[in-house]
Amino acid sequence: MPLMALDKYDMSAERGFLCRYEADEVGLSGDWKQAANVALSLPQLLTTGRVRHLLLRGLPDLDEAAVGQLTDEMARAAMAHYSFMVQSYVWGEADAASVLPEKLARPMCALAERLGQQPLLPYSSYVLDNWALHDPHGPIDLSNIYVLQNFLGGQDENWFILVHVAIEARAGAALVRMGPILDAVSKGDAAGATKLLKETAKVWCDLKSIFDRMPERCDPYAYFERVRPYIHGWKDNPALPDGVLYEGVTQHAGQRQSYRGQTGSQSSIVPSMDALLGIGHAADPMKAYLDELHIYRPPGHRRFIDDLRQQSDLRAFVIGAEDTELSRAYNSNVQAVADFRSRHLEYAASYINKQNRNSTGNDTDVGTGGTPFMKYLKKHRDETSANLISVG
Repeated sequence: MPLMALDKYDMSAERGFLCRYEADEVGLSGDWKQAANVALSLPQLLTTGRVRHLLLRGLPDLDEAAVGQLTDEMARAAMAHYSFMVQSYVWGEADAASVLPEKLARPMCALAERLGQQPLLPYSSYVLDNWALHDPHGPIDLSNIYVLQNFLGGQDENWFILVHVAIEARAGAALVRMGPILDAVSKGDAAGATKLLKETAKVWCDLKSIFDRMPERCDPYAYFERVRPYIHGWKDNPALPDGVLYEGVTQHAGQRQSYRGQTGSQSSIVPSMDALLGIGHAADPMKAYLDELHIYRPPGHRRFIDDLRQQSDLRAFVIGAEDTELSRAYNSNVQAVADFRSRHLEYAASYINKQNRNSTGNDTDVGTGGTPFMKYLKKHRDETSANLISVG
């Protein structure tokens, strides 16, 4: 098997970290289907102002044992539906809910345990498993994808999710080259590594071009007021200082739980590039936060990043080779990642930090994961650029 073969990490060249199956074709039945139908009605329920009552009225009683009836694809579909309902229950009314009833808590925790994730909305349920194709034979790009599960729905929410889907799909072309790059390094093949690095740099230019399209159909005000409020977690969030009690979940022993919110920082693309390129970050609260987010990724994706970190000698190889063309190809990737981080920093400013209205739990100075993000996003962008290799 080639180095870093994507399929053993639940990845593919065509889709990157996106689900490898057609999520819209996954069929749930019985009580699971009933729960899915309730979740799909969230755009109607959330506007009533009494989403908690309506959720509990419509949901079946599903316990932990029911999860054993599901295939992995079905469990991932159910996880997406339940995680949206959990977020809606906690954040969907004027005051945050600090207690999650059994009807939501027990299935949510069982699904999360089955899938090796945390029991709230993760990036994988928000983006990676939450899309489908209009034309099944067409490309995975912004002209041909749609969202399966929403909170309120509408152009801004859909576009925000779909831009991430399109980025993830295009990233597959870079991810599939990482194993061959490591192979070239192990063989001392500077020319082969140079060619592959030039190709990955081109992919990163494409990723930034997709990211640049965010403002086309996702307005900063609409994002802050209509999209962002539902994706917060309950760790380091002043609206839920003691976390959330998951009723009926025996393994919690009656203790409240605190988890980080859904964030693009849970995407595995940039950490994979950092691992390949040997880019490190100095210790600070943001680095500790990003390290903590690793557990929120699907298990296969975590292993991919961990294996890259362990196996990549690319940076040392480039420095030792003293090959100008190789160094420039390496630097083009470092610069591309820095440019991508710069665009992220700009969006964090316009979509969050510059919004005038603060509300408890939706602070303009704190990210959905619970950190003061502006300072550290800039720092990590600058640290990326600092990894450029001097070319004589």
